[in-house]
Amino acid sequence: MKTTIAVIRPMPSDIIALLRQHGTVLYNPDAGVLEGEALAQHMAQADAALVSALDHIDAALIARCPKLRVIANIGVGYNNIDVDACTARGIMVTNTPGSVDDATADLAFGLMLAAARRLVEVDRFVRERKWGASAPPMGLDIHHRVLGIVGFGRIGKTIARRARGFEMDVRYFKRRPLPAREEGALGVRYQPLADLLRESDFVLLQMPYGPESHHMIGAVELAMMKKTAVLINTARGGVVDDAALVDALKNRTIAAAGLDVFENEPHPHPGFLSLDNVVLAPHIGSATMATRHAMAMQATRNLIAALHGTPLDLVNP
Repeated sequence: MKTTIAVIRPMPSDIIALLRQHGTVLYNPDAGVLEGEALAQHMAQADAALVSALDHIDAALIARCPKLRVIANIGVGYNNIDVDACTARGIMVTNTPGSVDDATADLAFGLMLAAARRLVEVDRFVRERKWGASAPPMGLDIHHRVLGIVGFGRIGKTIARRARGFEMDVRYFKRRPLPAREEGALGVRYQPLADLLRESDFVLLQMPYGPESHHMIGAVELAMMKKTAVLINTARGGVVDDAALVDALKNRTIAAAGLDVFENEPHPHPGFLSLDNVVLAPHIGSATMATRHAMAMQATRNLIAALHGTPLDLVNP
């Protein structure tokens, strides 16, 4: 019996052509966003599914897919998928680590610069023809400042390498410190979280989301930070207590924030929308044409490998 592969989102033609070499592809690029019942019906008879981080694959949907053997997620994070339910059913789940590292690191620095130098505000200042009539908003330096990175995997290390160009003093926190040789090569040093929060001019979050990291940064942690500090979140929504961050920005507990991820995406806390001291991006860490194509190709190869019994980038325990 021929394998059936469900593709949920619009994909480049070379991705679809490659998948068609390995099965019948259920794909309708004109169908729009598939959610709820439409998504369940599309996946119901599939042996494998190519999904994105925006597709919510829960236990109820999985129960309606009796043939499903593989879910290949286009994204590093996979909290959009009920992995436990998949594991109980013997469904392999894969993700795409590595392909997003550089693009996400670039965006992290973009958010840092935008928040510190108040680029959104000064853009509006020029557009509203205030230049010359009054002084523009003053920003904060990045060069020679302390950057504290919370979560120090591939992306955290990539960000640290970029920080060299700004001559920043880079500290990091993770559960297990790196070997001294690797710290030396990267030019970083370990700090306990509380010390990092207190001493950093920029706190950048780049840890995975899970029960242990839920609201890792809340009111208590924000109060530890400098009043001149800037928080950058390019990790996942839920790592930060967004309501607490809104309060901290309103009350100037910290100076500013740059956010690419939020709780309850795509509906961020409404308190952010009226604040000038936060820069908001719609979860675009990987949103370059080259990176998104690389992610889709990596997920496609993962799906094919899993169908042939040699899964790559397997998420299941």
